[in-house]
Amino acid sequence: MHKKALAFALTALLSGQIHAEMTHADSVNAGKQKVASCVSCHGEHGNSTMEMFPKLAQQNAGYIINQLKVFKSGERKDPMMTTLAMSLTENDMVDIANYYADQKITGEHEEPLNTAEERTEHETMIKLGGDLYRNGDLKREVSACIACHGPHGEGNQPAGFPSLKSQHASYLVKALTDFKTGKRANHPENMMHMIAGKMTDAEIKAVAIRIATMKQEK
Repeated sequence: MHKKALAFALTALLSGQIHAEMTHADSVNAGKQKVASCVSCHGEHGNSTMEMFPKLAQQNAGYIINQLKVFKSGERKDPMMTTLAMSLTENDMVDIANYYADQKITGEHEEPLNTAEERTEHETMIKLGGDLYRNGDLKREVSACIACHGPHGEGNQPAGFPSLKSQHASYLVKALTDFKTGKRANHPENMMHMIAGKMTDAEIKAVAIRIATMKQEK
């Protein structure tokens, strides 16, 4: 038994060492082979075409790794993602995250605005969303999104804050609403719960629309 345990530990150690020595390109290529089960929801190269599923292309790798870990632990609840994450090793998570971070995100498809009323409403939402994103609302203690997610929605990799720009507006509305209602409860220090909880439904929609129109550059 001791020999088997030692052999297993040695194999795990060597595997981890080998992975640590992989180049970024090697990790990306390895990740490409590991995302087959992700494509049906998150799309080819991480650009989901279904608005209920987030785009993963060009997302900060550290954020993806963290989310896969909390799905695996059950801290973040989603039956499908938990099942998929349970089968992943930490090396798998790193490879998958590096693959998606290396992809180019596509811009949002915008539905044509056919009437003057639709155009006016859209412009109003963009203006409201842009103001909240940049400035927040100090009177109601709604923090500005720019503080964590950057001036262009690029996120903050070292701090673990996700990239948001060009994400589906519908998905962003769902995510903010889940934070607001407490359905999504894994965020450190409840930062997003405190912010989203003070936002109106109209403000959530406006911010989501503004973020979706931000174009991703590489």
